Amino acid sequence: MPSRPARTPATLLAVLVAIVLMTATSEPSRADAPPPEPPRPVCPLESAVRIESDTPVWEDDPVPAPKKKAWEDALGGQIAARPAVRARMKGWPAVALADRAALPRDDRAFLTRLARDTWRGLDAFTDREHGLPVDHVRIESDGDGTPGGVVGDYTNITNVGMHLIAVVAAHALDLVPERDALAAIERTLDTLDRLETHEGFFFNYYDTTSLERTSNFVSFVDSSWLIAGLMVARAAFPTLAARATPLIDRMDYRFFYDEKVGLLSHGYFVHRHARSRYHYGVLYTEARLGVLLAVGKGEVPEATWFRMVRTYPADCLGQNQAPIAAARKTVRGHEVWGGWYEWQGERYVPSWGGSMFEALMPLLVVDERRAAPTSLGPNDVAHAVVQRRYALETLGYPVWGLSPAAIPNDGYREFGVRPLGIRGYAAGIVTPHASALALAVTPVDATANLRRLAERYDLYGDYGLYDAVDPATGQVARAYLALDQAMTLVAIANHLRPGVIPDLLATDPIAKRAVAILGDERFFE
Repeated sequence: MPSRPARTPATLLAVLVAIVLMTATSEPSRADAPPPEPPRPVCPLESAVRIESDTPVWEDDPVPAPKKKAWEDALGGQIAARPAVRARMKGWPAVALADRAALPRDDRAFLTRLARDTWRGLDAFTDREHGLPVDHVRIESDGDGTPGGVVGDYTNITNVGMHLIAVVAAHALDLVPERDALAAIERTLDTLDRLETHEGFFFNYYDTTSLERTSNFVSFVDSSWLIAGLMVARAAFPTLAARATPLIDRMDYRFFYDEKVGLLSHGYFVHRHARSRYHYGVLYTEARLGVLLAVGKGEVPEATWFRMVRTYPADCLGQNQAPIAAARKTVRGHEVWGGWYEWQGERYVPSWGGSMFEALMPLLVVDERRAAPTSLGPNDVAHAVVQRRYALETLGYPVWGLSPAAIPNDGYREFGVRPLGIRGYAAGIVTPHASALALAVTPVDATANLRRLAERYDLYGDYGLYDAVDPATGQVARAYLALDQAMTLVAIANHLRPGVIPDLLATDPIAKRAVAILGDERFFE
């Protein structure tokens, strides 16, 4: 992978789920101002044209890291410094491939083994001094058969938030004692206190060695996953509340709220003194968690949730299919643009790209089946079902699970089930984290698929399943990505200890206020 920040799922979605709504102001707005009258949603084809012609949000101007460069130069340069970067990791895999024959045959034992190995990797690929997870590690041979590799020694703040949740999940599974879990979280909090911020928010990327920021962008969705991680940490360990709460409180969502359109901006470019021109306008993406938290914190109006479209109007060009019942309806006194898609008898509200993490990542921390039994809950099930059926029946794959992932050899791309998205990503690589996420809604099928991936391909390494496999060739992307591995661990923990993380978050006052808005909507009426 490149040494500069890679395009992670969170940053990809910051562009690809957009409704483009131009705004004349770049200053933070007041959330207590009345939202505007709901306009007819902007059509996605218009958005796609702008997305392709404008500068994407992740391509902000490079930010130099002089301390890191000086450190590397003292060791002979970036390439020569790689062993020193690797030495900063808390651990390293002993073998490139685990013995597939030794994997447990019992499903629960298999998932327990996978959780344990995945946690060992998440813990190992953490900077031993600063407690931050590195973005990724590519496993390569050192020439003598032992695992070598290249460390992507930077991190995204979604990685940090998910790492906090992963520590709590590992403790819930008895993989780490309480004192060690507390020490790990406290070390990360110590480092967060040292990082450069803007208006209380963290930047999108930091170097894990020097702690210099390497991005000019402050991201709404990435900030939300950090907030979620801090909320889970303080709910699991009340002694941490005094450390976590000030960080949560200072990240005020009014900074992202655009009162002119009643939506949240993708983020803010510090060097341009301007918000991103894009807004989160599609409900069914992983950004919905951030909107919920913003409402729960009381920093944006409840109407913001209902301003996001379920589908676009039927006459909007650029959609994968004509939506059914795409029209305005009223929920909790708010006008919302509703409707749904249908594929092979399955009804669902679409995501933007049809990837699994857009659909199901929020379930890691929110029990949508319980909180939204007539809207998000059945929609989550439908997305998992279509993911499986499309891969097995339409594509003829032996395995399923399409979501942004590493690709063999090098790089990272988005993948999805095109009919599930308004625009839809192309099919291709299958990634284990997609199956893990589906444990929340189709546990039998998800478990069977994880086992099939482990048994059919050279995919199970010392630290659990590698990031992806190409079913057409059998080629494996021998990479461990912090975000994907954390999603896998937390999803398994929620399955083995039913709802352990959502139940923790549900005790938080922010979450209590947020989920109250979910129960009244009916997607398919």
